[in-house]
Amino acid sequence: MIPVTSFSGKTVAVFGLGGSGLASCRALKAGGAEVIAGDDDTDNLAKAARAGFITADLRNVSWTNFAALVLAPGVPLTHPSPHWSVLAARQAGVEVIGDIELFCRERKRHAPDAPFVAITGTNGKSTTTALVAHLMREAGHDVQMGGNIGTAILSLEAPRRGRVHVIEMSSYQIDLAPSLDPTVGILLNVSPDHLDRHGTIEHYAEVKERLIAGVQPQGTAVVGVDDRWCAAIADRQERAGRNVVRVSVRQPLAYGVNVEQERIVLASGGARSEIADIGGIGSLRGRHNAQNAACASAAALALGVSREILQQDLRSFPGLAHRMEQVGRKAHVLFVNDSKGTNADATGKALSSFADIFWIAGGKPKSGGIASLDAFFPRIRKAYLIGEAAQEFAATLEGKVAYEISGTLDVAVPAAARDAEGAGVAEAVVLLSPACASFDQFRNFEVRGDHFRELVQALPGVTPVI
Repeated sequence: MIPVTSFSGKTVAVFGLGGSGLASCRALKAGGAEVIAGDDDTDNLAKAARAGFITADLRNVSWTNFAALVLAPGVPLTHPSPHWSVLAARQAGVEVIGDIELFCRERKRHAPDAPFVAITGTNGKSTTTALVAHLMREAGHDVQMGGNIGTAILSLEAPRRGRVHVIEMSSYQIDLAPSLDPTVGILLNVSPDHLDRHGTIEHYAEVKERLIAGVQPQGTAVVGVDDRWCAAIADRQERAGRNVVRVSVRQPLAYGVNVEQERIVLASGGARSEIADIGGIGSLRGRHNAQNAACASAAALALGVSREILQQDLRSFPGLAHRMEQVGRKAHVLFVNDSKGTNADATGKALSSFADIFWIAGGKPKSGGIASLDAFFPRIRKAYLIGEAAQEFAATLEGKVAYEISGTLDVAVPAAARDAEGAGVAEAVVLLSPACASFDQFRNFEVRGDHFRELVQALPGVTPVI
């Protein structure tokens, strides 16, 4: 845990008592603050009370005594309208911040030179975060990884000289961190997402840019420039004096990092030199993972990792659970768990990475369905449809892709394995990439992916991929 000493002797309101909210309560209390915890959910209030925190309905207290409101990232700050707690804080002149901001203040107080890598983007940030942490750890560094990827930032070990914090950040978290100041900031990409919470794509991109704009003067901003939003951000931040490393997997750059035929290449004017070869690395298959690898490599180089160590450690990256995770193999059949593919855009990245796919899809449907994936339909040998979306997906696939309505994973996995084994192709892929939420049949996508992995590894003759 990171004790938050910057509010010692002061009273702080914490609203939103999920994982990061409770971690904020613990860290503030450990640093000497008095914490008043609030939530709209009575179960969360009861949980905080059992943990020993003072709880209250913050609508019925005086805000004049609060030094700050620490807001959970899931609580609306601006759109579609500010949460009532935000309005109350603003009316009282109380600053509204999040747990990332508390971390930044503690780092600045106690270990301003401690390396801090912050990663954001619409897609790929979890894989890139895990990969940067892996590269730094394998290079011999003391690494703490957390944030949006899982462990609340204040539950990590405290910053100190030589310890590297690698933190995934959502736009919600960035919005609540006005003094965000990473050593290395990575912005992978921007595409329309979370517009219900940001109003417009312009505001969403502006929030993402703050992570790069906050990079320390001697630090490095790594920006994927294959979309127009990030290309403009890179130009703006370079004009503002930032050290910007542009990354592209689609076009050659005069200065920056390119991916050319599975090689990560550093371009500097007319000179080009290979950083690493990612060909044949199963955990980094596909153009989207090439971008993740290139950005992570640029960050690792900025932090002093040598190219020789970088190449070795890219090859040992196991990948992220539930995201293009290779969970088993039987003869010429590869089984891939992409349970984190909860929408069509994410699933498209998985489908683009393989041929001869036996695709398990479905669950709780999202707006738009899978019609946008029709460019990938020629890659699919057969689909196995599960959950509430089965009939809707069947209508989209009718006449284009062979399918069967399996209903559940328990039915779909052995059916797909049987058909893949008999397909007579060099490498058949049984791919779970649902393009749906999991909530019709599973508590979350992790439970869904775990069940897929268990079913696969229980099949006769399957060996786990290590």
